[in-house]
Amino acid sequence: MLRVAIIGGYGNFGAHVARSLASDPAIQLIIAGRSHAKAVTSAAKLGAANPAEAGVYDLTGPPEALAALRPDLVINMVGPYNGQSYAVAEAAIACGAHYCDIADARDFVTGIGVLDEAAKAAGVAVLAGASSVPALTAAYMDEAAKDMRTIRAVEYGISGAEQSNAGAGTVAAVLSFVGQRFTQLVGGQMAPVTGWGDLRRVHLPGVGYRWFGRANAPDLDLFAARYPGLADHSFWAGHAIAPLHFGTAAMGWLARIGLLPRLDRFAPQLVRLASLFDGLGTGTSGFFMTITGEGADGAAPTRRHWIIARSGHGPYIPCIPVILIARQMAAGRRFDPGARPCLGIISLAEYRDEFAHFDIEVTDA
Repeated sequence: MLRVAIIGGYGNFGAHVARSLASDPAIQLIIAGRSHAKAVTSAAKLGAANPAEAGVYDLTGPPEALAALRPDLVINMVGPYNGQSYAVAEAAIACGAHYCDIADARDFVTGIGVLDEAAKAAGVAVLAGASSVPALTAAYMDEAAKDMRTIRAVEYGISGAEQSNAGAGTVAAVLSFVGQRFTQLVGGQMAPVTGWGDLRRVHLPGVGYRWFGRANAPDLDLFAARYPGLADHSFWAGHAIAPLHFGTAAMGWLARIGLLPRLDRFAPQLVRLASLFDGLGTGTSGFFMTITGEGADGAAPTRRHWIIARSGHGPYIPCIPVILIARQMAAGRRFDPGARPCLGIISLAEYRDEFAHFDIEVTDA
């Protein structure tokens, strides 16, 4: 039986992962976090095939506290990951457990290779970024690469639903790049852009037009090496409610000129402010992606993809990779030892099989 410790297992995302794994008879869940009382309550509510255990573990350690849970796999669900150390992954390696997370912070995911030697020595897999970016976006790119000789350009964006119960950690992850400078591929060269800048409207099928601004993600570093020939690469993000989108853009401009500090420090206050607009939302989030390349015949094919998640189901999408990793590991799949970003681990077909369990519509053109 695979012992799976979910750090932050009683939070919004962590609780969903726990519920999704609870019925698997090959998994023994351990719900852990700073609060033992919350962990006990959450574990008791699961009704798991194997009664879930509760434990205490803080992101700062000590490593012995994680070892006391006797995990085979550690899932780190505690964000934001921007600025977070690798303490959880290091503690997992130290006790001989595999590790994965739903990180989408660029430096955190791209830097995970510093643990590669230690992970290989321990014989465990350490997978960072088992989330929408870069795991899902890479799955789409890998599928396109089967038919395209070279992928030349890609752009994609995520528009969140306002009724998705996003916590301060999720909001802080977005705010960390608003008004900040980062680089992306433009004409084959890494060029600086501003987070939430260059506002644009994009039509989402069945939803209508939504506003987007430039966003940061680990993909912007990882894909250049994974897909040789890629010359233009952009990632976009936006609020479903236009006043919130433009309000965020205005605050980003103030941060850019130095009149405000980095916005992620205001995440708890802005979550409360944004909740006042929930009545204007629909619980619908959307994703778009356009991939352009060269076919074997010299033509320039273009692939377009959309994911529309209704009923507040959008936040479940970034949780899919860690759920599948746990299930597959419990079923006997062997993951190569080493520390790396979660690329090529979950296929597009596996994603789509999971989408069928939610109010999620997928369109391709």
